[in-house]
Amino acid sequence: MLAFGLVLNTLGIGFFSWAIFALAVYALPFFVALSIGTLAFRDGAGVFGALLIGVASGALTLAAGRVAVAFFRSLALRVAIATVFAVPAAIAGYHVVFALSQIGVPSSAWRHVFACLGAACISGTA
Repeated sequence: MLAFGLVLNTLGIGFFSWAIFALAVYALPFFVALSIGTLAFRDGAGVFGALLIGVASGALTLAAGRVAVAFFRSLALRVAIATVFAVPAAIAGYHVVFALSQIGVPSSAWRHVFACLGAACISGTA
């Protein structure tokens, strides 16, 4: 029974880590979709309309980023586009790792150190 629990804990931690890294890639499109969807709801689009507008704007942001990276040959423009997508991922990664480090790290300084390292890793992944 103990071995079964260890296997399930390992799978759970692995799934959670995969979810964090996968969602960090989509941090900018999610932020755009949430912002535009909230704006549309506030302006009277209704729940369904705001959801539709938000999903469309997030998908458009992701598609525009991918097309821009594929279209432009300049390294500076590609780095700028990658930076635009990586900065929100770094911010999200910092907050996720900081929140998770509060579980087992008592020192505030070490929590910030781990959060900065997590932000760098997640931003590099994005």
